[in-house]
Amino acid sequence: MAAGEAEARVFLEVRRRLRSALLIVGEPKEGGMPMDLTVRPFSLRLATSEGCTEIRLPAEVRLVPSSCRGLQYVAGDGLHLRLQAQAEFSTKPISIFNRSSEAQECCTFYCQSCGEVIIKDRRLLRVLPLPSDNWGALVEDWCCHPDPFANKPLHPKENDCFIGDSFFLVNLRSNLWQEPKANTKVICKRCKVVLGATVSSETTKFYMTEVIIQPSERSFSIIPRSQFVQSVVAECLVELASARSTFRYTIQGQDGKVYILLWLLNLDSLVAESLKCSKQIKKFPLFEDTLKSDSSSSCNAVKVLYQPCIKSRNEKLASLWEGDISVHSLTLPSATCLELLLILSRSNAMLPPSLRQMNSFQLCNLDDVLPVPSTISLSPLNFSLRTPHPRCLIVLLVQLSAADVN
Repeated sequence: MAAGEAEARVFLEVRRRLRSALLIVGEPKEGGMPMDLTVRPFSLRLATSEGCTEIRLPAEVRLVPSSCRGLQYVAGDGLHLRLQAQAEFSTKPISIFNRSSEAQECCTFYCQSCGEVIIKDRRLLRVLPLPSDNWGALVEDWCCHPDPFANKPLHPKENDCFIGDSFFLVNLRSNLWQEPKANTKVICKRCKVVLGATVSSETTKFYMTEVIIQPSERSFSIIPRSQFVQSVVAECLVELASARSTFRYTIQGQDGKVYILLWLLNLDSLVAESLKCSKQIKKFPLFEDTLKSDSSSSCNAVKVLYQPCIKSRNEKLASLWEGDISVHSLTLPSATCLELLLILSRSNAMLPPSLRQMNSFQLCNLDDVLPVPSTISLSPLNFSLRTPHPRCLIVLLVQLSAADVN
């Protein structure tokens, strides 16, 4: 540590809707040295006998120093403070499929892991959300006649893309020399990663965690794998919670094996942690391993509780959740499920010790903002996954039936 500088870990979590903030200031690294903390609307000032350091808050955050309450010292963490705070909602990139003026733009599907082109120059004329898994039961409830869609799967045509909870359905008939068998894994030719599976001889399912879609005229840019996976999963949870009021999820592999139990806590958190560097003026980064030149940005996070289910852990709880109709299941490649579990464990380890556990569950934050340039603003996680109201569902199925039900 440079002379004339006070250094301590600072953790900040802001709840936008509640307009409250939890601020945790760790002990000085010198150990046992008295430290003065000054809270200002846009910064924090840490001062010891050795010097002082100013930590700037994220640009969109403003604290109310006079509202400080709940002041307490927690062993292992440091000083806990609760304050009133304001944080602006950040705007997210607009997907190509949400802009009608560019709905017919040619797109290219890439393998997210290596950049291999999966589908080149595909003009998507229609991008439609698939109904929920129990849409057949809803049709029976709202129709006064026999279900016209019984045992008729929804398959996209050549220029269609249907969107499920965690996957895309596209027609690959024009891209294949021979018809593939159903239920066959789709593997990247370059890196051998599982990208999806064939649903029928013409329809292929691609998982959102494995594929990036962007305009054909833009070059592919590598996105850090861990950031991409957690951002896609976080966005899926946000959309499902908003559309279906579902807050508990099982993350399972293609073989149906449950890897993780997730319990969504809140969607409006903004999390930041101070840098450990020798500069006298410090800023909050997204995360220490994903620093960019503009480190003043904060991290929009989805807070979840989780339980791992690998190696026969939590089998009884997993069985109870699988039989509960209020629990939603998300299917991903098995390797991605393990990646996600590592991401959750790492996020949990980054939290202050007192925030890492709640009852028997472990707690963590999923970053739902991709740290990528604007060329990747047309990523899958911006697609709408919302399911229409049952009355609107009938209209949607009628629109699909003429060309999409085989």
